[in-house]
Amino acid sequence: MKIRDMATTQSRNIKYFNISALDESWGIVVTTVGRQLIPPHSSYPLSQHPESHIFNPSIGRVLKEYQLIYIPEGGGYFESESCRRRKISAGTMILLFPNEWHTYEPDRESGWRECWVGFRGVHIDNRVKNGFFSPANPVFHLGFSSAILGLYEDILNHAAEEKAGYQQLISSIVLYILGLVHFMYRNERFNDSFAVIKINEARAIMKQSIEEEVSPKQIAEQIGVGYSWFRKMFKKYVDVSPAHYQANLKFLRSKELLNTTDLSITEIAYKLNFEDVGKFSTFFSKKEGFSPLQYRKEAQNIGKVINP
Repeated sequence: MKIRDMATTQSRNIKYFNISALDESWGIVVTTVGRQLIPPHSSYPLSQHPESHIFNPSIGRVLKEYQLIYIPEGGGYFESESCRRRKISAGTMILLFPNEWHTYEPDRESGWRECWVGFRGVHIDNRVKNGFFSPANPVFHLGFSSAILGLYEDILNHAAEEKAGYQQLISSIVLYILGLVHFMYRNERFNDSFAVIKINEARAIMKQSIEEEVSPKQIAEQIGVGYSWFRKMFKKYVDVSPAHYQANLKFLRSKELLNTTDLSITEIAYKLNFEDVGKFSTFFSKKEGFSPLQYRKEAQNIGKVINP
C-alpha cells in the first residue's frame, strides 16, 4: 500500500492536553494524540514537540506515560530497554511504557505513516500489573486496520472540539484500542486452526453436558485427541484448564436454577451431580462468597424491590 498523507494541517493533527484533577479521577487520561506522514528520505521527527516529549532517534528518550503508536504504512525500526532492536513493518502497533528507554524511526527508503496517543492512569497500570501487557513484548503486528485508524481519527476529532467531558470519552477510546490490540494479537498468535476447532468442539460438549458427569479426559476422547495435548492447548487458548472451565459453567447453571426454579438446594445439588448438598454448598460459597440459600434469599429480596 502506498503512503498517502491524511493530514490537513500540522496543528490539526498533533495535540497535547491540559489535564484537570477531575480528569485524573476518571482513572485514565489522554496526554497527547497525533498523526503524521514521514515521506522517504525525510528527517525524523518532522514535528516540534514540548520539552517533555522531545525525541531524537539516535539518542532515544524516556517518557512518563504510555503511548500507542500505530504504523499503518511504511516501515522502520524499534528498540527499547527491554526489547532488542527489531524491524517494524506496516500494520504494527508499538506500546511504549513509562520510565522505559526507547527509540524508533522510519526506514529512510520507505518512510512511514504514524498515529500515536499518549495516556496514563490506574486502568492501564492494572492491565500491565496483571500481565496483559509487558515491556518485554511491546510490539504487535496486527496488519492494516481501518477500525484502528478510525479510532485515532475519533480521538483527534473529539480533541479538536473540546466539548465538556471529551477527556473521559477519548480516554475510554484508548481502553477500547488496548482491548482490540490484545484481542487481535491473541487470535493472530494462536494460528493453529485444528486446535481452535477441537477446543470449540470441547466447549460445545461442556455446555451441553453441564448436568452430566463428563470428565475432561472423556471429552478429549470424544473429540479424538490426547488428554495431555487437549489440556495444554485448552488452557493456552481459554486461559483456564478444562476442569476449571467446566466448574465455572456448573456455577453459572446453579445460579440460574436458584434464580428461576423452585427446586430445593438439595435437588439442585443432585441435579448438578454433586455427591451431597454439603459439597455443593461449599463449591457455591467459594465461588460466590455466601451459601446457595443466602444467594436465593438475596435474589428474592431484590426481585421484590424491583417488582413490589
